[in-house]
Amino acid sequence: MIRCATYMLLIVFHTNMYAQTSHTYQFGLLKYNGGGDWYSNPTSIPNLVEFCNKNGNMNINPEVGEIHVSNAEIMNYPFIHMTGHGNVVFNNQEATNLRNYLISGGFLHIDDNYGMDQFIRPQMKKVFPELTFIELPYSHPIYHQSYSFEKGLPKIHLHDNNPAQGFGLIYEGRLICFYSVECDLGDGWEDEEVHNDTKEVRQKALKMGMNIVQYTFMGGTNGN
Repeated sequence: MIRCATYMLLIVFHTNMYAQTSHTYQFGLLKYNGGGDWYSNPTSIPNLVEFCNKNGNMNINPEVGEIHVSNAEIMNYPFIHMTGHGNVVFNNQEATNLRNYLISGGFLHIDDNYGMDQFIRPQMKKVFPELTFIELPYSHPIYHQSYSFEKGLPKIHLHDNNPAQGFGLIYEGRLICFYSVECDLGDGWEDEEVHNDTKEVRQKALKMGMNIVQYTFMGGTNGN
């Protein structure tokens, strides 16, 4: 029943997808106001898509769409990634648009690129005043798809040397937003020469990223 429901959600999104593409779906990168660098890590999502297509037998469009949070065409993207180092501001229309996207079956992955946390939390409260980010337990299926991470998110970059944490917003039993903090998955997805991360570190980041993608389309309900 879980997978059937997920496929139905995909059908809804597919009606909005570009007809000329032979790919199953396309990822979106969220643009927002406030001065934060939404465009940071330009090679990260393309590299994640390549990894998923190669190792997960997926058929994701290698071209990543850039979509502003205010744009109704956000519905074209069943999976949206958001990142940055600084300020984020949603006006009322943008918050409503993002809310409608998420309750209609969309999924948002927010990756704190260091310095985003204090800004994104109050903005997501505008989107879902009734919800609070909860830390997902290590047993959560998002950590146990094709790759198992027994201690949750891998630590990719040092930042404040705090443990990596994964938070979620759960709406009517469905995980609609996954928020990675003190981890920096996106940096680990970037081209090797950008941060000079080891192959082992980059593989951990990409594997966790593929888990998130797999969970988005094959995930559970009731917070599972």
